[in-house]
Amino acid sequence: MYLTVLGSGSSVPDPKRSSSGYWLETSGGNILLDCSPTALHRILAEGLDWPGLDAIWISHFHLDHFGGVAPLLASFKHAVELAGRIKPLRLFGGAGLRDLIEDLDSAGGYHLLEQDFRIEITEVTALEPFDIVDGVQAVALKTLHTDESHAIHIRDGETTLVFTADTGFDPAIAAFAKGVDVLLIECTFVRNKPLEKHLELAEAMYLTRKAMPKRAVLTHFDPEWNGVSFNEEVAIFDPPCHVIAAADGMVLSIP
Repeated sequence: MYLTVLGSGSSVPDPKRSSSGYWLETSGGNILLDCSPTALHRILAEGLDWPGLDAIWISHFHLDHFGGVAPLLASFKHAVELAGRIKPLRLFGGAGLRDLIEDLDSAGGYHLLEQDFRIEITEVTALEPFDIVDGVQAVALKTLHTDESHAIHIRDGETTLVFTADTGFDPAIAAFAKGVDVLLIECTFVRNKPLEKHLELAEAMYLTRKAMPKRAVLTHFDPEWNGVSFNEEVAIFDPPCHVIAAADGMVLSIP
């Protein structure tokens, strides 16, 4: 697997970071993990195969994670690069995903789901496995953020990744991510977080220590991180593995 960070920021505007989006290349196809309003622009900027996108995972319906879905589907409907596409595009997320897309569609009359190829929408149930692309297994875990929010565990052969997306502190995340190759975990705040349904560094490091991944990638940074020495702050917690700060455009080979 290869992970490209499209957006490592939060919903707060930051000149250094776009909002949430991650491109994951697997043996079974290309997966977009979250789709912020800037995601398609960032995909193009990184030279990724956007006409070949196979699946989109939506962790929850906040606009910095979901707001790019309708524009992306509109682009797919009209772009010459999609001419002749046959394979379906799969969308996965929590309960209400289909209704939300259909409501956006009806508001603008775009007919987003009427493409030359099939759009498949699946509303996942926590802890019930599913194939996110052919031959690549996934399972979701309910998280403490919104009613529909989930983390996702992806397995491609022997290679594993967990993406927490936004979440409050929950030890269940550590068990869910136990021993994975990469734990992609939100770390919105440095300390003294003003919002319970996000993580600050001490909480992200606690979960990382309990999960013992081979690598941890911290992401979803609030602009308060700008000017802070990430490595110095992380070192305070004596990390159990290599801990990386996500940055827009960063590419990781997994494992």
